[in-house]
Amino acid sequence: MWDPSLGIQLGPFTLHFYSLMFVFAFGFGYMLMKKIFDIDHVNQKYLDPLFTWTLIGTILGARLGHVIFYQPELFKQDFLSVFLPIRTKPEFEFTGFSGLASHGATIALILTTLYYSFKIIKKNPFWVYDRLGIVVALGGAFVRMGNFFNSEIVGKPADPNSPFAILFPQMSDEYGVTVPRFPGQLFEATGYVLLFVLLWFLYRKTDKKYQQGWLFGLFFIILWAIRFFVEFLKEPQGKEFISIAGLNTGQVLSIPFMIAGVIIMIYSKKMKITEAENAKPE
Repeated sequence: MWDPSLGIQLGPFTLHFYSLMFVFAFGFGYMLMKKIFDIDHVNQKYLDPLFTWTLIGTILGARLGHVIFYQPELFKQDFLSVFLPIRTKPEFEFTGFSGLASHGATIALILTTLYYSFKIIKKNPFWVYDRLGIVVALGGAFVRMGNFFNSEIVGKPADPNSPFAILFPQMSDEYGVTVPRFPGQLFEATGYVLLFVLLWFLYRKTDKKYQQGWLFGLFFIILWAIRFFVEFLKEPQGKEFISIAGLNTGQVLSIPFMIAGVIIMIYSKKMKITEAENAKPE
């Protein structure tokens, strides 16, 4: 039985666990990227702009991605709720930023990182992507933990005798009667933690960080493979506007990213740099 409180009560305010997981994701991400910049002997003045653009890309991209892929009717029904943490219909309500899609966040992060790479740090974008992928893998685990606290993105019904069967009494009414379900959020979070460990090991113990794009390509392949296979155990998120050969929206959208990862890893052979080149802006 998973029936936690919504968060930590601080006087008249409630610090929601989901929001707290987002704080952890960006907080630990900032500290981790600071460590990476130290290892690579990169000036710390480039750290804050990266954090700012990553935050903007993640929140705005994730929100737009959810609305475009899962709730496009919001553009007509409640336009302000697309961009602001509120709902105006049927009545005004502060909702926080709910309804976030990782595919949208990825696309936006790619674009904001391109700007950061060319205009601010002046390095090959794949140099930044390689390191950002390590941070995002860990951050993704925190976000999925937040989903678990919120009893959202729940798994499909499971055998009551299964060691993985969990009851989510707080889950959204859209899933119907409360029955034992797979904890899809925890499966995904575990996969992201293992991906983070693998990327960090390769970054610290091998010379792959000098082959710009290799770590990022591997990150893309494994991250979206995790998402693809966990989707088999998850309930659909809203309306499935894209469905091909029995695959749901999340799975269909993951396939191009995995293919892109393979292409990037192959192309990375042409973007090798030396240790000296690694430590300075281009």
